[in-house]
Amino acid sequence: MSDVLLEVNGLKKYFPIKTGIFSKTVGHVKAVDDVSFKIKKGETLGLVGESGCGKTTVGRAILRLIEPTGGEVIFDGKNITNMPHKELKEYRKQMQIIFQDPYSSLNPRITVGGMLSEILKFHEIAEGEAAERRVEDLLEKVGLRKIHARRYPHEFSGGQRQRIGVARALSVEPKFIVCDEPVSALDVSIQSQIINLLQDLQKEFGITYLFISHDLSVVEHISNRVCVMYLGQLVEIADRDELYANSRHPYTQALLSAVPVPDPNKKSQRIILTGDVPSPANVPSGCYFHPRCPKVFSDCSTIRPELAGAGEHVQRCLLYPESYPKKSAAA
Repeated sequence: MSDVLLEVNGLKKYFPIKTGIFSKTVGHVKAVDDVSFKIKKGETLGLVGESGCGKTTVGRAILRLIEPTGGEVIFDGKNITNMPHKELKEYRKQMQIIFQDPYSSLNPRITVGGMLSEILKFHEIAEGEAAERRVEDLLEKVGLRKIHARRYPHEFSGGQRQRIGVARALSVEPKFIVCDEPVSALDVSIQSQIINLLQDLQKEFGITYLFISHDLSVVEHISNRVCVMYLGQLVEIADRDELYANSRHPYTQALLSAVPVPDPNKKSQRIILTGDVPSPANVPSGCYFHPRCPKVFSDCSTIRPELAGAGEHVQRCLLYPESYPKKSAAA
């Protein structure tokens, strides 16, 4: 039996650009462009990159909260990419999401207990007194009290709201949770509490996480492996320790150089990237990163590199011969 829970192959999400009174399509925003990775059961895969690189779109396309343009998503051995919505309902119990903004993702007109009970009823897990007991148990598991079931979202702090978000995701006993920047809107002290909570739940229930964030310090703490994303594409994938100690792609190196160092006597060599991130509606020729890359050379503007490498550490960069497209390398 395979130890891979989720396999993403060539995932694409293009948003059409329409203009004129007839809404003619004149182009596409390539939010996600040929993304592939695997997540093993019980592990946490970190997905990092600048704002707007497509991280959240990847998470939502996997769950089919937005429909992918291309590629396939295989969950627990089953291709769910084109699965009918009626059949997909059962898989939604196994695949959940924790949103970035805990307040806007909660219904302000329903109590926390009512919201969780509604989920349990919809998925035919529990009703009535059984649902009430389950709600109380869920709240205790995420560090809240039974009395909180009778309160509304506006009566909680940001950290408490995110705990409610975790409880909501946990309510249907999922195997896989997309954590979409779950701590970016919280204070640093509260961030550590939520991270520790997620890790405790993972140990207790064996949950698999896709952890999306732009904070590399948080990703280093929680992840087993890390994917680095730039302009809709993955540019490097590696084991966490390997990536932080021996990153290969110039973009990854620039991101890591910006991570604050807690030792005041230790100075980090900051890599400053020039220019702005190109538009995903008009991506550069060749390597997407070459207009900003400090190590750019002639081939970078004409040849589009492939994600390749030795073992589990792969990169999309022409500084490494294995990333040259096979037909170009043969020529």
